[in-house]
Amino acid sequence: MKKTLAVVMVLAMALTLFGCSTGGTKGELNVSVFFYDYSDTYIGSVRAAMEEGLKADSIAYTFYDAASDQSKQTTQVETALTQGSNLLIVNIVTTGSDEAAQNIVDAAKAKGVPVIFFNREVSDSVVNSYEKCCFVGTDADEAGYMQGQMIYDFLKAEGNMAKYDLNGDGKINYVMFRGELGNAEAFGRTLYSVSNANTLFGSTVLVPSAANQTDATQPDDGVSPYYLYGNWSAANAKNLMDTALTTYSLTNGDIEIIIANNDDQALGAIESMNEKGFNTGDAAASYIPVFGVDATAVAQDAIANGKMTGTIKQDAAGMANGIIFLAKNIGAGKDLMADTGSFNVDEGVAKIRIPYAIFTGK
Repeated sequence: MKKTLAVVMVLAMALTLFGCSTGGTKGELNVSVFFYDYSDTYIGSVRAAMEEGLKADSIAYTFYDAASDQSKQTTQVETALTQGSNLLIVNIVTTGSDEAAQNIVDAAKAKGVPVIFFNREVSDSVVNSYEKCCFVGTDADEAGYMQGQMIYDFLKAEGNMAKYDLNGDGKINYVMFRGELGNAEAFGRTLYSVSNANTLFGSTVLVPSAANQTDATQPDDGVSPYYLYGNWSAANAKNLMDTALTTYSLTNGDIEIIIANNDDQALGAIESMNEKGFNTGDAAASYIPVFGVDATAVAQDAIANGKMTGTIKQDAAGMANGIIFLAKNIGAGKDLMADTGSFNVDEGVAKIRIPYAIFTGK
């Protein structure tokens, strides 16, 4: 009995070390799902939807949390392959280069195990390096374009341009909260949200606030070098906004709009402004328009309560369902991309795109 207890304790310690959880019914399909970071709100939504779908289809699974550590995720993948996993579903940690993703593909290919990357995009060359590899995600630039459309529509609504152009100069000074450097989604959202809004205006209406930091390592396109680097985090965004508000004003036109690459950063900025009496949800309180991406439940609540202006819905359930569809193909002995004619698939590479949608709560 003591030996049995010792074995149980060792297994529990291993699960803690590798950051994983298990579920489902034992069967031929043994799925390992690797999340870049459980703390990401949107990824939490995908994880919940995926877990529900895997359980509904009685698919055995193990979830792993890399906690934003690529070396940890790589070790988790190696462990899963050693333990007999026959399908890897990977939300890669490192997106700025191919090395980590290619290493995972090579390890899976050596064992003939299919790989589904999701959410955080890997290159076409990585996907095309293995016939049993694909990607499920979004069009990295689409959210930026849609966010720009949403901002344009908001400012063009009757009276809004005059109301939020606080210094009356005909321009709107924006603060941009940017996600991970080297991440395709972050770059597309940073660039195209502003450039598309200005294209729709027919002139340069959105201009970077002096409250943004300047990064000479980013493309000098008039947009991308100007941002506050929140790196997807609400806490980071709040701290950055707190610092910005020690120098720049919410009342004189220094900061006239907040644009964030994701809802967590938008909500962090709102929390900071709440401390200045802005965006509290009180109809009589001062207000700075705030736009995010993801349409998380918390962001939708903030919009409903008058604290946030709008967001772009990234369909967590749609992404999870697409992934499970592919997993069921493997379980049925089909090709990974079999019967995907109803999905939006890229030409020449096995990448499925889940569409975005504008969400303003109306």
